[in-house]
Amino acid sequence: MTSIDAFNRSGAALPSGGARRAPAVSGWVHSVETGGTVDGPGIRYVLFLAGCPLRCQYCHNPDTQHMHDGTRTDVAEVLADIESTAGFLRRGHGGVTLSGGEPLVQPEFCAAILRGCKELGLHTALDTSGFLGNHADDYLLADVDLVLLDIKAFKESTYREVTGSPLRPTLEFAERLAGMNKPIWLRYVLVPGLTDNLDEIAGLAEFAAGLGNVQRVDVLPFHKMGEHKWQALGRPYRLSGTEPPDPAFTAQVRDLFRAAGLNTP
Repeated sequence: MTSIDAFNRSGAALPSGGARRAPAVSGWVHSVETGGTVDGPGIRYVLFLAGCPLRCQYCHNPDTQHMHDGTRTDVAEVLADIESTAGFLRRGHGGVTLSGGEPLVQPEFCAAILRGCKELGLHTALDTSGFLGNHADDYLLADVDLVLLDIKAFKESTYREVTGSPLRPTLEFAERLAGMNKPIWLRYVLVPGLTDNLDEIAGLAEFAAGLGNVQRVDVLPFHKMGEHKWQALGRPYRLSGTEPPDPAFTAQVRDLFRAAGLNTP
């Protein structure tokens, strides 16, 4: 059996008990980035999947929010492309990151790709908001080495203002990952006037530190590099008048996470 057919196999390290869902034969892919360096350790093959249930005000990929924004693609085709770069990824101490959009909109497709990546001996990362964490069964997560978890706010009202959705599913997913001791890199986008309340951020830092599996926290200053996509889609961009946060304030926010005992580059 070749590695591009690996999604049909079960690995010995997978969870025992229960039934695995049938793997998807195809799914919706928006785009691919090869040589990525910010979506996990080392050099990454980043697969952007189409579809997302959140409607974040600062979304820089609004062109990935609907399934039909992508191209229907066979799992075997995806894995063949990944296999062609596997040596490069290993030499770069990297691997494969599933991003989006929200990859857990397509859990069976994700599971099939992740299984194939593990058959290739590659490090895997799942870049997710956690809102659809209950879509990720234990079999899928068994093939994930790292979760890039984007917690967009730590107060229910703020989270709803940012995303249009409730916060609790994301926190429950974080707690589930902690119970599995699954490594997390936490991501927090700092938006002036929206996600810059220091008391809320301190609460998130305390929550993250209590999980015990957060390896690092990336505080990401807001930018408007995706604004042109909103304009191209004919949609209003609510943050057009918002400027990036002051570097000194960004450093202060990073210090809040460090004060909680978290690694913040």
